Amino acid sequence: MSSLSTTRSATHRATTWVLIGAAALILSAAMGVRQTFGLFIGPFSFDRGMPVTLIAFAIALHNLVWGFAQPFAGAAADRYGAAPVVATGAATFAAGLALAAAATSGWMLVLGLGLLVGIGISCTSFGVVLATVGRVASPQTRSVAMGLASAGGSLGQVLMVPFAQEVRVHAGVPASLYALTFVLLLAAPLGIALDRASRRSKASSASHETHAQAAAMPLRETLAYASRHRGYRLLTLGFFTCGFQLAFIATHLPGYLMLCHMPVGLGATALALIGLFNMIGSWGCGWLGGRWRQHHVLAWLYLIRGGAIALFVLLPTTSVSVVVFAAVMGLTWLGTVPLTNGLIAKVFGTRHLGTLFGVVFLSHQLGSFLGAWLGGYVFDTTGSYSLIWAATAIAGLVAALLHFPIDDRPVAEASLAAS
Repeated sequence: MSSLSTTRSATHRATTWVLIGAAALILSAAMGVRQTFGLFIGPFSFDRGMPVTLIAFAIALHNLVWGFAQPFAGAAADRYGAAPVVATGAATFAAGLALAAAATSGWMLVLGLGLLVGIGISCTSFGVVLATVGRVASPQTRSVAMGLASAGGSLGQVLMVPFAQEVRVHAGVPASLYALTFVLLLAAPLGIALDRASRRSKASSASHETHAQAAAMPLRETLAYASRHRGYRLLTLGFFTCGFQLAFIATHLPGYLMLCHMPVGLGATALALIGLFNMIGSWGCGWLGGRWRQHHVLAWLYLIRGGAIALFVLLPTTSVSVVVFAAVMGLTWLGTVPLTNGLIAKVFGTRHLGTLFGVVFLSHQLGSFLGAWLGGYVFDTTGSYSLIWAATAIAGLVAALLHFPIDDRPVAEASLAAS
């Protein structure tokens, strides 16, 4: 009996590592390509005569569409598996980039970089990919597993920005976007590996928790309960800040550094450094979430991020300060995602994790829309990014205050205590 248990345990560990690898590659393609969008604002503006506000709106729109589509993409993956969802999303994402590459008018750019990219990334990012990892990993290793998948996914952020920059410089904007399209098409079949790993895990050593929850509340009752759960509402409100901060920085940091007369290419370097340090930060946040209460780790993460933004704006801007800022932001960049996913799984279980995270993520993307669009609007209106930088710093404090009081007891335990 112990030999059978050992064999099952080894099979489950191997399956989990395969799952983490496939998840990391999908996230590398989707999030790495998305990280490059800030590099194209200047070229679209100068070469094609498009206002910065319009370009920022297109980028902001994909965040908004991503947010509204995420609950549906998560629900589809919960029901049908990741393979068809990831394949459809990668193809749609690629089509959006191809349309943006050929865009000769504002509506083409908005349709491609806004609508199609938003739908595509909702099917190839956290709500689908990490939810699958969360269902397969055991409760004890879930936070670390999702952190590792997120960290591996950051490799794309490190590689895609300099890759897109080099192709753009030597071959132009269309060639750069077509090259990114090819990367996404390569990721389309990887959802099959997610589903195969998930099936193997269920056949060999699926956790008792997962099976127990499979017979628990149906989706409609779970959503109704979550909407009344104070901690879930606070988590949803707090995640708005994450989207607001990250979208503004990813979209407008290169342009801000040009205004500060920093060396050409430093913006691309900063974005790549954010991706590099995000590898460490995502793993580290997942590790911390496995040892301390996840909402406390989230609160401190938002405080650190807000403080780093304030110092970066208040102190003189130099090449060294940009590098340090990029490193700190990278360490706190997407570490919120495995922590948020893990917290939802801890409280509500994993059966409807994709859907529940999708609802929370909608708040994140509303913040992303405002961060990307308001950055362009404020700059076009005032000629400066100062107001929006101040807003991102203050938002970090607000998010921390929202996360500290979250009740992270599992639903069953909280209901028993209430009765």
